[in-house]
Amino acid sequence: MADFDLVLAGTVVLPDRVIENGYVAVSGGKIALVGAGVAPAGAERHDLGPALILPGAIDAQVHSLSQKNQEGFAWSTKSAAAGGVTTIVDMPYDEGNVVNSAEAVRIKIRDAGAETRVDFALYGTVNPEEGASRIPEMVEAGVAAFKFSTFGTDPIRFPRIPPALLEACFAAIAPTGLTAGVHNEDDEYVRAAIEAVKAAGITDWRAHAMSRPPLTELLATLQIYETGVATGCPAHVVHCSLGRGYDIARSYRDQGFAATIECCIHYLVLDEETDVRRLGGKAKINPPIRPRAEVEKLWEQVAAGNVTLVSTDHVSWSENRKTDPEMLKNASGVPGLEVMVPLFVKGALERGVPLTWAARLMSQNPAKHFRLDHRKGALEVGKDADIVVLEPRAKIYDAAASGNNVVGWSPYNGIELPWTVSGTWLRGRQVFDGTTVLAEPGSGNFVRPEPRR
Repeated sequence: MADFDLVLAGTVVLPDRVIENGYVAVSGGKIALVGAGVAPAGAERHDLGPALILPGAIDAQVHSLSQKNQEGFAWSTKSAAAGGVTTIVDMPYDEGNVVNSAEAVRIKIRDAGAETRVDFALYGTVNPEEGASRIPEMVEAGVAAFKFSTFGTDPIRFPRIPPALLEACFAAIAPTGLTAGVHNEDDEYVRAAIEAVKAAGITDWRAHAMSRPPLTELLATLQIYETGVATGCPAHVVHCSLGRGYDIARSYRDQGFAATIECCIHYLVLDEETDVRRLGGKAKINPPIRPRAEVEKLWEQVAAGNVTLVSTDHVSWSENRKTDPEMLKNASGVPGLEVMVPLFVKGALERGVPLTWAARLMSQNPAKHFRLDHRKGALEVGKDADIVVLEPRAKIYDAAASGNNVVGWSPYNGIELPWTVSGTWLRGRQVFDGTTVLAEPGSGNFVRPEPRR
């Protein structure tokens, strides 16, 4: 009789070390043993040679429902499973059901539960007209964090939260111990910059970054952290494209405040002068993609330990929403769930950044951040057996060819990935075999944050 249900042998990547000739053993959907040397017997066993075995990724920022009748959870989590992402944390700005009440949370849990192929947690937000009044009921309903914005993309679906209301929201969240995440762009400054770009008659690829200069991010970042200081609420910047932003976050942590910061994979891969010039609207993201010199500064921040999380900010806009020749008319955001993990591994290896950062920034830290670490985020005994395996097999990424995306475009098309996902396991069950997503819609579970003690 086999000792374990599943045994994977290869190079095990943990947050603090890499185990060459290691193994992970699974029983009852949980991690049962992690070790080095001769692997034990298993009912199912895979000797993976030089392949990397990592904890399944937790994508801290996913927009599955931003465009009505477009992606949905069945597709977003199909991309996730194929990319080694075993838990997504979905954003609240859904077209048709903004998640700003307990009822909206319950509706989303019900609807997502029927579609998801991997596990999921949820963000909540507020209706500015109601203020912070519904925050306690959403905590009770099971949200893992709250999301706000200092910039107003849409008055209903994605509104600006003005400073006094932001402070009130932070104050309401503080006793719960959950995190307040905020989109960091100064509304007044961005709107003035947009008007200046339009007045200058600039409509091509250059227009977007010009309409959101670096100071628009940094001023908002300071507001977010100072609001956290004033209220005692953990403050989180949900995406930062500038090295200076990570220095600011570090300075607040050094002063003893809960100040976390997230880097999206596109800021670590794409640059303005080549990729935005080439892709136009397909590389339009808020905040914008920055020059290559800034990309390399971000990798330095990763290596220095100043980045808290790496995520995708995934959204699969239909192609017609991303191909207007007038740059500012395009929707903002790009898909990335299928390639975040291999893109990070590629970038880290190219720069000599230890692969332990992959396990920390895409698994361990997100689990702690959303208080899911009682179950998720690590190859540790007793935790869910969420596992991703990458093998050293190079391929050119093509979103359409993979068949795992609702859209056939990606800003990462054409990039060679030296390591590719060859298997994903969710709670000990294989959900991707390197070619086909095996998980059926509805097989994912809703994950609540651990209650505060």
